[in-house]
Amino acid sequence: MACLASLRRTVRLLALAALPALLQAQSSPPATTFPQLKDITASTGIHFTHLATPEQRYIVESMSGGVALIDFNRDGWPDIYFTNAPSVAMSLAGKPAKGALYRNNHDGTFTDVTDTAGVGTPCWAMGAVVGDYNNDGWPDLLVTCFGGVVLYRNNGDGTFTDVTAPAGLSADNAWATGATFGDYDADGWPDLFVAHYVDFHLNDLPQFGSSKTCQYHNVAVQCGPRGLKGSGDSLYRNNHNGTFTDVSKAAGLDDPAGYFGLTAVWTDLDGTHQPSLFVANDGGPNYLYQPDRPGHFADIAQTAGVAVNADGFEQANMGVALGDYLHTGRFSLAVTHFSDEYTTLFRNDGDNSFSDVSAASHVAPPTRSFVGWGDAFVDLDNDGWLDLFLVNGHVYPQVNSVGPGLKYREPAVLLRNQHDGTFADLSQQAGPAIQTAQVSRGLAVGDLFNDGHMELVIENLQGAPMILRPESGPHNHWLGLALQGSGNNRLALNTRVRVTAGALVQTDELRSGGSYLSQNDLRLHFGLGDHQRIDKLEIFWPSGETQVLNSLTPDRFYTIVQGQGTPAPDPPPTHSTTIGKP
Repeated sequence: MACLASLRRTVRLLALAALPALLQAQSSPPATTFPQLKDITASTGIHFTHLATPEQRYIVESMSGGVALIDFNRDGWPDIYFTNAPSVAMSLAGKPAKGALYRNNHDGTFTDVTDTAGVGTPCWAMGAVVGDYNNDGWPDLLVTCFGGVVLYRNNGDGTFTDVTAPAGLSADNAWATGATFGDYDADGWPDLFVAHYVDFHLNDLPQFGSSKTCQYHNVAVQCGPRGLKGSGDSLYRNNHNGTFTDVSKAAGLDDPAGYFGLTAVWTDLDGTHQPSLFVANDGGPNYLYQPDRPGHFADIAQTAGVAVNADGFEQANMGVALGDYLHTGRFSLAVTHFSDEYTTLFRNDGDNSFSDVSAASHVAPPTRSFVGWGDAFVDLDNDGWLDLFLVNGHVYPQVNSVGPGLKYREPAVLLRNQHDGTFADLSQQAGPAIQTAQVSRGLAVGDLFNDGHMELVIENLQGAPMILRPESGPHNHWLGLALQGSGNNRLALNTRVRVTAGALVQTDELRSGGSYLSQNDLRLHFGLGDHQRIDKLEIFWPSGETQVLNSLTPDRFYTIVQGQGTPAPDPPPTHSTTIGKP
């Protein structure tokens, strides 16, 4: 066995050594201009404000801001849910903060339907994710809170019902942050993992600037997370009857160390149809849980190389993006961090082995000076290669008084895939919108207008959100996929797809959660460059079934139901869409 393992490592290292030359041989970035990212928020009719105090004296006031794309009415157009959170003073006075659900009008605008939908004031909200917990085909919404979770059942008529208590989730009263639905026991019903952050109580508030862990560059700031007590995580097994059972300890996912859990996501990292669980822990080692026996997981993050960075240091792990940016068929991880660190890019080398290539890929330098939160691998120019987009914003408003180079509001970062394992910083070339300094938190990506352009929805901790749209770029082809499981797992979570167009081969996966406490569009998007035909589309359903479709026409969406034959493309939009004009 030792010899076999050594041989496998040698083969893998040889393959990795040849990878840059192979990628360069496949293609190089086209000389055409990269799209400009235009701020279209004003034209969408979205008028939402996330509440925030000027001083942010307590850590619980700094961590909210997840955003979710959810097609809640199943009309094929993504809708948007923004979370909101009160201040400590508001909460003690019994004043809630109101989130917002905006329905997509199919014409470039959105309508606020929060009140009719019944999702306005779930809790002191942190983030939101989407799953179909009762397998009725309607996407449900789970909101994580300072004080537990709230599960909204989609009633299928434009309204939601709070089913937290009857679902057996009301006992979760800790500070919940990142959540993710995934079928860990392969029974076809989505289970729920919830990460928890700090053991924080409003009746025992840490004093602002009171200790070394409440100082930043010798300036008094909020306390935490270091110096505060962490809180364990939770796994809830779906009982198939609308309820969940807490199986955290039995499954080995209860986090007895009490790390500061933030973003979590179920993902099939090794193509075995068994989802692993990645948990980003702020100020501590990450978790990578791999099934080691039925119903149980072992943390392999240290041996896999994703617990800490290449120097062996723990980082302030916050947001998580997954993507096959190298076209190897394996999903790599990008994890955002605090300033003076950098966004860590863990390249997936196969066999549950990862390498920190943050420096070699050129991801580290442009991200080192910012506090990163939401991130996403997204093909903004539809060239078939995933770019990396990250949003930033400091935690401490007091940094404005520290000195030059430190600001509370920070711009976003756009890294273009160079097709050779490296990225180029285009933050200054892709338009003035992403250079706008903001206190950003959540990021969700999706094709809001069903035209092949991937929009970026940013929720800011202070003030209004921002919606960015790529415009004036190359006219590349694309493919959009909406997947439906038959019988169980109706949302098709953790289904993998491989798309082949000539020599261009891409792989992606449908996931619940990720980014920073956020939810991307549950439809998959593939840029195709100048390829005018999809030669082969392979769908690897979690049940083990493989579905193959051939010779599809690009530049349209396809709705694919598990087990059915080649679908007709979805009909074109029934409304003309004018986007980005006031």
